[in-house]
Amino acid sequence: MAAIKGKNTTPELLVRSALHEMGYRFRLHRKDLPGRPDIVLPKHRVAIFVHGCFWHSHDCRWGAVTPKTRPNFWAEKRGGTVERDKRKDQQLKELGWRVLTIWECETRTSSELTVLLRKALAQTLTQSC
Repeated sequence: MAAIKGKNTTPELLVRSALHEMGYRFRLHRKDLPGRPDIVLPKHRVAIFVHGCFWHSHDCRWGAVTPKTRPNFWAEKRGGTVERDKRKDQQLKELGWRVLTIWECETRTSSELTVLLRKALAQTLTQSC
């Protein structure tokens, strides 16, 4: 597990590239915010997390995989990650930030990712905190 990257993953780079092409300017991995969001749009007060489907137990086919070795360990570990995600999202919302989660499976094609980002950001930016 030491080889698993936490920053600058391929899905994160794809999201950053799409955001940049759309004209958004952002900051990365802000340590002063709960959960250290992967991407922060300070002007719009939006925190974006790019989650791996397996690690954060997404309900897609990649997130539904259950390892055959030590399944109890993995269930507990992944369950803890989901709980931590909920806590940090709530903390950010309490601080007045909007939270957007992009899943690894949503970054597989760049055109679909761009459409998803446009729609999600438009919806997120029209919401009140």
